[in-house]
Amino acid sequence: MSKNHLLFLLLLFFIFTKAADANVKGIYLTQYTFENTAFLSYLIKHAKAAKINTFVIDLETPSKRYRDNLQRLDDNHINYVARIVMFPDGGTRYAVKSPELWQRKYKLVKQAVDWGAKEIQLDYIRYNTKQKPSSENAKDIHTIIKWYKSKLSGQGIPLQVDVFGITSFGESKYIGQNIKLFSQSVDAICPMVYPSHYVPFAEHYKTPYQTVYKSLTSIKQQFNNNMPMKMYAYIELSNYHYRMTQPQKFEYIKAQIKAVEAANADGWYAWSPHNRYENLFHVLQNMQ
Repeated sequence: MSKNHLLFLLLLFFIFTKAADANVKGIYLTQYTFENTAFLSYLIKHAKAAKINTFVIDLETPSKRYRDNLQRLDDNHINYVARIVMFPDGGTRYAVKSPELWQRKYKLVKQAVDWGAKEIQLDYIRYNTKQKPSSENAKDIHTIIKWYKSKLSGQGIPLQVDVFGITSFGESKYIGQNIKLFSQSVDAICPMVYPSHYVPFAEHYKTPYQTVYKSLTSIKQQFNNNMPMKMYAYIELSNYHYRMTQPQKFEYIKAQIKAVEAANADGWYAWSPHNRYENLFHVLQNMQ
């Protein structure tokens, strides 16, 4: 093998390795967890060992501890994505139509950006499930998304939006989520493809790989496999409908990660409401 050929192969290896590392691998943290400095240090240490590169962190009330702990992320080269909950449990007609509420929430967005957020993620950006089904619902939600996008675009901050997994297969007219419509104004879509949220529950509990893979590929099919935005899937660490042994949880997590990779998504965020990620760390450090 010539020297030039060897250098070429090494260059290709470097390029593909960097491309693989570039995919987002993230975990979600509540503000309470993030402000617990001792526990945060533990999470940072183990996340780095597992090659996790992003923390999605709630911002509800700006605080000195929150600001100070952001420096710990920066020191460890972990990306900070600020998660802003728009309408807890979904919005009423009044809340969704209220620019004053959008402005109040934007104060949190602005604070996160000022503190170095790499991206903004809007969650619960939807109507509650009590609304009458209508395509106007998604248009109302998109109006809010466009408003936030206009605020962020001049600052070069990408906008992510969380959507229910069911929207992988088309518009949800009750809650007002439509991925094709939202794609006009977002930089990334974050489908919550938790197998525990799909019916029939028993079927999806047993087939986490197929559930996640089908959901993500169905989103891509909405765009004829030419995605106009990034796609970061939310996965779950256990299924609350069924008891699972620890080995079963390991396999459950692994199956979802493999499905995200097979669907050629741009990465994933792991969701644990109590921010316990020991099983995820174990899986990532032992995956083949």
